[in-house]
Amino acid sequence: MQKHNFSAGPCILPKTVMQKAAEAVIELDGSGLSLIEISHRSAAFVEIMETARSLALELLGLEGKGYTALFLQGGASTQFLTAAFNLLETKAGYVNTGTWSLKAIKEARLFGEVVEVASSQEQNFNYIPKGYTIPKGLDYLHLTSNNTIFGTQIKEFPKTDCPLVCDMSSDIFSRQLDFSQFDLIYAGAQKNMGPAGTTLIVVKESVLGKVSRKIPSMLDYKTHIAKDSMFNTPPVFAVYVSMLTLQWLKDLGGIAAIEELNEKKANLIYSEIDLNPVFSGFAAKEDRSHMNATFNITDDTLKEVFDSKCKEAGINGINGHRSVGGYRASMYNALSLESVGTLVDIMSELERKG
Repeated sequence: MQKHNFSAGPCILPKTVMQKAAEAVIELDGSGLSLIEISHRSAAFVEIMETARSLALELLGLEGKGYTALFLQGGASTQFLTAAFNLLETKAGYVNTGTWSLKAIKEARLFGEVVEVASSQEQNFNYIPKGYTIPKGLDYLHLTSNNTIFGTQIKEFPKTDCPLVCDMSSDIFSRQLDFSQFDLIYAGAQKNMGPAGTTLIVVKESVLGKVSRKIPSMLDYKTHIAKDSMFNTPPVFAVYVSMLTLQWLKDLGGIAAIEELNEKKANLIYSEIDLNPVFSGFAAKEDRSHMNATFNITDDTLKEVFDSKCKEAGINGINGHRSVGGYRASMYNALSLESVGTLVDIMSELERKG
């Protein structure tokens, strides 16, 4: 039976990517060696790393604009620490839109003053703050573009006089943006790029080298830039799968093409949520994420039937996070419109038979 994978992460990846990655684990491109046993200093893997880094900049439209792409380890959680280590000299601003923002704020406070510029915590993060004033004298302003747990997404980014840092772990490569407005972007691979194990960092080199503290080598962006993202042994499998996924996206038509598909998926499920009295959306309508649709069932007596129908249809991973409850349908780039249609059909059937 076909499975419809709505998991929030690690998440669905293109089937063609999975097939090629599986083949490479046995033998990489006729080399007689497995991808995961070749030297990371070999010509074959150096080419993989360089291709992955190049594709990232190309897809984001940042080639030749002073940016470097890195694939590092430690997840986005390590970047909460690393970003502040490299950029926070005196004071930084953070917009608090959920769990991951809170974690980033906690780490940044180890290095200097943190100003919570705006927050939606008082309503359990079901909206994106707007119209806030950005203080003067910030070393940078930090945002989280998409909030997997609460299902909210920033639609318009603020204009700032300071560097703009963004955690794009759950929506990078999903929609067209002017990515040159950001000075530092980081994103865990396990949403729209590849398996868990690597994190993409895209940094404008001109913002580095301005803090007075000494930075440990493994946490210094300049160290990794100087070594072409190969300062230490990289996570070869995760980087390879990320490269394949980025190539898949390029062949598809790039971010413009996938954005069109993502909009169709989001419109389909949110239309059902709004029209079907059995369900109610969690996030404010104007801030709804195209990656993570969060919703609740209005009649608890129907929950068991709905869960059973979803299981029968092969729908996987739609349980909501414990802090929100209900359901969460994560619709990352590789999820098909057909899968969203299957879920919507079950929701519609529940209304008819409820």
